[in-house]
Amino acid sequence: MVLLALMAVQSAQAQDRIYRCGNEYTNKPVDPKACKLIENTGVSVIPGTKVQSQPQPASAPRASGSAGQRVDSSDQRARDADARAVLEAELKKAETRLAELKAEYKDGQPDKQGSEASNYQKYLDRTAELKASIARTESDIAGIRRELGRAPTPAGSAAK
Repeated sequence: MVLLALMAVQSAQAQDRIYRCGNEYTNKPVDPKACKLIENTGVSVIPGTKVQSQPQPASAPRASGSAGQRVDSSDQRARDADARAVLEAELKKAETRLAELKAEYKDGQPDKQGSEASNYQKYLDRTAELKASIARTESDIAGIRRELGRAPTPAGSAAK
């Protein structure tokens, strides 16, 4: 019994000695003098993954079951029409928002609201925010128009 307890203590002490040999941590160094003994640290060992013998090609499809299947031309035209309709709806929404912002901005002289009459800095901050919102919305509109220019034209209408 005492012998068993002594063996357990000895094996625990052997496990406590961990060496750092370059970028490797080990409890059995090949050359202990070339390694640094690390004591009283909680070293966690995380098993790695197996290295594959051949890397996967970058162009391999990783999508769902529809990858690699051709789409019927009528289905593609329907998808293109749907995408165009979404872009046109977003464009209309952005243009409406721009009109609202410009009406509120009033060429840099928006109406004062609430406490802005007594706090001029609040008024200036809101005016600057409106100006920035107008710039962002104009940028959004330009982006949507670029996307519409790239989108295929609907099948029923000819390009002008």
